[in-house]
Amino acid sequence: MIRARLALPCAALATACALLAVPACSGIERGGRGLGSAPAARSEPADTSDLPDSLTGQSLDWSRCEAPDASQGDEQMSPSPLPDGTEWECATMRAPVDYRSPEGDTLDIALIRSKAHERGDERIGSLIFNFGGPGGSGVLTLPAFGQDYRDLHRRYDLVSFDPRGVGDSEGVNCLDPKGLDRYFAADPVPENANQRRQLNDRLREFAQGCEESAGDLLPHLTTEATARDMDLLRRVLGDRRLHYFGVSYGTELGAVYAHLFPRRVGRAVFDAVVDPTGTAEQGALAQTKGFQLALDTYIDRCAESENCPLGDDRDEAEDRLSDLLHRLRERPMRTQDPDDRRLTESLAWGGIAQSLYSEDFWPYLTQGLDDALSEERPDGTVLLALGDAMNGRNPDGTYSTLQSSLTAINCADSSERYTDADVRRVRDAFDDASAVFGPPMAWSLLNCTHWPVRGDRPHPAVKAEGARTMLLIGTTGDPATPFQGTEHMQKALGGEDVAVALTFDGEGHGAYTSGNDCVVDKTNAYLLRGDLPDNGDTCD
Repeated sequence: MIRARLALPCAALATACALLAVPACSGIERGGRGLGSAPAARSEPADTSDLPDSLTGQSLDWSRCEAPDASQGDEQMSPSPLPDGTEWECATMRAPVDYRSPEGDTLDIALIRSKAHERGDERIGSLIFNFGGPGGSGVLTLPAFGQDYRDLHRRYDLVSFDPRGVGDSEGVNCLDPKGLDRYFAADPVPENANQRRQLNDRLREFAQGCEESAGDLLPHLTTEATARDMDLLRRVLGDRRLHYFGVSYGTELGAVYAHLFPRRVGRAVFDAVVDPTGTAEQGALAQTKGFQLALDTYIDRCAESENCPLGDDRDEAEDRLSDLLHRLRERPMRTQDPDDRRLTESLAWGGIAQSLYSEDFWPYLTQGLDDALSEERPDGTVLLALGDAMNGRNPDGTYSTLQSSLTAINCADSSERYTDADVRRVRDAFDDASAVFGPPMAWSLLNCTHWPVRGDRPHPAVKAEGARTMLLIGTTGDPATPFQGTEHMQKALGGEDVAVALTFDGEGHGAYTSGNDCVVDKTNAYLLRGDLPDNGDTCD
């Protein structure tokens, strides 16, 4: 699946909540056959109630937040005070590397919070956020969206964190910046045996780099381990129940928490719901269709304007887009990048996908296409910037851990490993779903093939019968987590008694921050007063 956090180098966009990925990140990190060399740590870990007092009784040293580290994202994105002037505080929490051996080594989990206005009975507790990826830095992202959660801030401490293996929490780095530049720019769609070998060599090099830099940690970067970190955080913060707001992959993390600790679930919102069922192939194909649906909507909207660079007909527009990508494969396009990087097919593909996460980004896509399709002086600068945002590249040429962390977590979570033959078998179905997104999405099934750690099941368990009723929000035009995933998540959790579903009839990845008043009002009514909407309610 394409999952990654967007942090465009544009002040108007700042940081984007919905998290996804690209050939090396998104596409289907839940893939296929063949085994890695080491199993992920999973079986019978200690419950957090059995952890030593040195962990459960630790006191957090909250202090003024420093500027973000490059591993988290753009260092210029220092946490700004909330609209009411409240400053953010940061701290670190120690968590066991291996919950099966809680007396052993620990790692530091980076935290951020803003304390609630209300005190006493009016304060509900902490509301813990995860913005997805997997691989997005919560320490960087929560302040960027602080204004969107201002009503919730009245009664909740707003809290987020860098999950283990992400950002400032022992973030995974698989290659140096120059190596990542080459990795993300490389051709994502092999056309012959030699190119298939080259693709596998790149994926193998990436996996080996991760093993060299974080080998001992890789087996412990599972979603289950992060869910246990959240329960430890709940306890250290002094909350009886975990109140939670998860976006994109954050919905899967929340569901795994509910599976492990159903009786500790408080009020929980899952926005842009991940489908926790099916194979990696099925998930990737659904996401391919989701991105094509979003692209069709963008093209139709673009065609209504006077100067759409793709023309005024959908078939013509897709042909022009496919021709552009083909030309970029043969001859990368010049840009104004200070490092003299060129726009390749892979980077343009990622930039197009990134821009479909929100209607707010569509003007940047239009500008980027207009520049790239110019007959007089083609320029790939804007599409390159969008592609960099998808890949977690900072303005100074460094990278956040976004894509490395995403791959590490996805591959530790899944037992599926795919082969070249598997991809060739499914190529027609992916090509039929989307001429633009199908080919690279199909080949991204190989992302875990050479990974040194394997999961022990296709995907994490989420059944949570006995948990308090949670709220799921699905968007009909969501490209990254297609709408049907909401229904599948609801059923997997245990049905309407465990989770009710709210539909947002709109575009983009993530409904709460879309600006739709209906979604915000219904979500706030639940989080602030406990009033759930009726299952199947729709906002448009």
